[in-house]
Amino acid sequence: MGLDLITDPGFYLVAIPAVLLTGLAKSGFLSGFGALAVPLMALSVPVPQAAAIMLPLLLVMDATGLQQLWRQQDRALLRLLVPAGLIGIAVGTALFGVLSGKTVSAVVGALTLLFLAQRLFFPPQAEAAVPSKPLGFVLGIASGFTSFVSHAGGPPISAYVLPLRLAPITMAATVAVFFGVVNLTKCVPYAWLGLFDMRNLATSLVLMPLAPLGVWLGVGLTRRIDPAWFYRLAYTGMFLAGAKLLYDGLR
Repeated sequence: MGLDLITDPGFYLVAIPAVLLTGLAKSGFLSGFGALAVPLMALSVPVPQAAAIMLPLLLVMDATGLQQLWRQQDRALLRLLVPAGLIGIAVGTALFGVLSGKTVSAVVGALTLLFLAQRLFFPPQAEAAVPSKPLGFVLGIASGFTSFVSHAGGPPISAYVLPLRLAPITMAATVAVFFGVVNLTKCVPYAWLGLFDMRNLATSLVLMPLAPLGVWLGVGLTRRIDPAWFYRLAYTGMFLAGAKLLYDGLR
């Protein structure tokens, strides 16, 4: 008896690039592009199913990234962000089924584009103060919530972390630890809500070999890339993710 998994070639046509893009984003390289994974998969399957298929893959990517980046994390920043992210997961669990995936996509996309517009038209001065900790806590909650709903937690957390102008490898490591904790925690409510089934898990297993590839490639590039280009690519990723999420929410 074979595995009960998705066999539609159209699904894999969008799922394979989605997994590779997410791996690159997990490394910190192309930060923000990971938010495109579920919207891409949702071209072929419903959003909750796409999220359930992606979660085991995210856990493999997290383990790969943490093995590469653990020592470079900013522990003080994580003490602020991780509790906020866990609150966001609790909110997402409580509101599951109340807010549609399209509503969440539209809100996250709009806020992401507003943040980028503010950075473009009112660029921070060299002496500008770093974003406040209360703002970081709020955006951490938003990241945990949107990560729970559609694995789109990258734009909110990037909106806080990018202006801190950390070294690229430090930012990559800190975000990797944050989402490692968030994604592992999501397993419990996902199982409780019945999002895991044998069809989704079998499909995740087929895609599993791709999970570490993007992370390994991205970590190598993050260690070598010029910081200016790193941040240009990060903001580009945020723009594309924000535009795609807004489009999906409004169409």
